[in-house]
Amino acid sequence: MFSLAGKHIAVTGAGSGIGKSSAELLAKQGAFIYVMDVDIKAATETADRISSAEGQATAILLDVSQELAVKTAFEQITQLDGLFNCAGISHIGTIETTSPVDFNRLFQVNVAGSFFCMQMAISLMKQHGGSIINMASIAASMGIPDRFAYSMTKSAVVGMTLSVARDYVGHNIRCNSISPGRVHTPFVDNFLTKNYPGKEQEMFEKLAQTQPIGRMANPDEIGALVVYLMSNEASFITGVDYAIDGGFLNLKM
Repeated sequence: MFSLAGKHIAVTGAGSGIGKSSAELLAKQGAFIYVMDVDIKAATETADRISSAEGQATAILLDVSQELAVKTAFEQITQLDGLFNCAGISHIGTIETTSPVDFNRLFQVNVAGSFFCMQMAISLMKQHGGSIINMASIAASMGIPDRFAYSMTKSAVVGMTLSVARDYVGHNIRCNSISPGRVHTPFVDNFLTKNYPGKEQEMFEKLAQTQPIGRMANPDEIGALVVYLMSNEASFITGVDYAIDGGFLNLKM
């Protein structure tokens, strides 16, 4: 079950965090991985790790916020069976503290970036079908303090997911999104170091306990859902946003 042998899958933001873990797990199931990231050094390191584990991968430089850069990157791909749109950025702030520059930057990476990549992926998948997975967030479904621009972008991602799923179901292209809760990635560690110097562990525990399950997810747990949604075992699933959040949305008191 869950074999991806013979499939070619592109993962954006695969140089670190959830993208990196997902790329490695997809490769373990037999997929050839296009490791795409704005940091080509990080992308190359991920591709090398996959190759050293007897997987198959190639690193491709990709700035998802730039339409021409996306076209250039995807022109290097001749076969595509899956796309995981994982590249994204976050932002702390309310509507009053979010500048137009920050708002546009978040939109360009998280929304336009997913749009550009899906456009290119669909052109490669229309003849034979495929699976697209977009990275959303529980912030798309509930109000989270100080996440105005970020929440806006992730709500847009869910909306695009549903639209693409509807428009391309006849082409055998499935499109779903995943909405993680808090995941222990380098972003979390850097955020705590920057904003809570000397209190990193205390704040880490506080953030972890906001999820009913009592901890943050690790990136491999998110990657396992990506593997499933890419596999033939998920062939009846499209147009769904999956909360993978330790009970955050539905079990809060």
